[in-house]
Amino acid sequence: MRKEYLSIVNSLSSSMLMKQKFPYRYRILFFLFSLMFITYLDRISMGLVGKRVISEFHLSNEQFGWVLSAFSLAYALFEIPSGIMGDRKGQKIVLTRIVLWWSLFTALTGLATGFVTLIMIRFFFGMGEAGALPNTSGVISRWFPTNELSKGLSVAFSGQIAGAAIAPFIVVPLAMSFGWRTTFFVNGFIGLLWVIFCVRWFRNNPGEMRGISKEEKDFIEKNRYVTSHSQNISWGKILKDRSLRALVLSFFTSQWGMYFFIAWLPVYLQQGRNFSETNMKFITSLIFIPAIIANLACGVFGDRLVRKKGLKFGRRFIAMLSLGVNSILFFIEATTHSNVILVASLIVGFACQLIFGVVAFGVCLDVGGNHAGRVSGLMNCVGQLGAFFLAVVFGKIVDTTHSFNAPLFLISGLLFIGSLLWLLVDPAKKLVLESKVVQIKEAVLS
Repeated sequence: MRKEYLSIVNSLSSSMLMKQKFPYRYRILFFLFSLMFITYLDRISMGLVGKRVISEFHLSNEQFGWVLSAFSLAYALFEIPSGIMGDRKGQKIVLTRIVLWWSLFTALTGLATGFVTLIMIRFFFGMGEAGALPNTSGVISRWFPTNELSKGLSVAFSGQIAGAAIAPFIVVPLAMSFGWRTTFFVNGFIGLLWVIFCVRWFRNNPGEMRGISKEEKDFIEKNRYVTSHSQNISWGKILKDRSLRALVLSFFTSQWGMYFFIAWLPVYLQQGRNFSETNMKFITSLIFIPAIIANLACGVFGDRLVRKKGLKFGRRFIAMLSLGVNSILFFIEATTHSNVILVASLIVGFACQLIFGVVAFGVCLDVGGNHAGRVSGLMNCVGQLGAFFLAVVFGKIVDTTHSFNAPLFLISGLLFIGSLLWLLVDPAKKLVLESKVVQIKEAVLS
């Protein structure tokens, strides 16, 4: 009887909260959206001015690939430590450190004097930005109930694409009017403004935030994955989990596709498809903008599919479909001579990339609990190694074959493999947490 009463109370509380015009936790989404916006505003800038940088420093495509890969390598190496630090110390202090660091080295990019200094600065830039995604996931796991995870991730990650879509209209005009170096000074200043807002307003948990109602705070804390008690988890148990290994390897393959869009796309359009810089600006933005709508729709659809078909089917279906379709689209992009078909394929393909990312990070929250930052950090670390290899291999293949289409066949094959790996991913299988054993021991000792 008591259980039925509590169930009725919880359902009534949930319905009351859902009827609120604008729950306080949605403000956190706007905050995370802005973080993701400036991360990709910074990250895509090098690709947008890539042709100018290559020309000024007389770089080959392979050398430019090493410049791009320096960021990815550092990002991968420091992703896990930053994710763990967020789980232990709280996301606020880690995100503040991340944005301060990358803002500094974004600005220093504008002072580069050649190939070597570019690699050094971009390496430190990647070191600073490492941990942004795991800590964003960590914030969502603390601020949102489980039935809103896909929605929360999709809105936050849409900031990436908004930044990528708007960047051409900021970066390219600045580069054309004042030189490519100016763009990095401006981006660094924008990051500093975000840090000031983060320090003054953001808090790690609903219970620490002023202005949130007690009802909403209790609702979040009772229905989120994160628990208030301490949980311990060993790396051995994480690495032995077959489902998680498949997830991580699939994410590795996916980042070959993602980093093509983020790093090489502007150069590919200009040098590989002979678009002018002005046309490249509009086409790049055109490719990114529809992905925002698709991503938000996926968040809503994903949550509904999970409720109707279950967590395992819901996550697996969307992930396999998005990677499988994108594999086919990359093959089409590599073989078509029509720019119309090319752009259409790139538009749908990038939407698939973003949708897959939401599902993959959603699984990290599903299985990670209090350690969502650690689990997502591991996944993104391995994923960034894929981005590192893509950045180097793409330029090498282009210089060897004298074709910008040749690397697309490799990306297509890897995405197909990544899609099949999801047959082994089980989002419903939680990582075995040692906290249960600790609680039993405490009960016996008491």
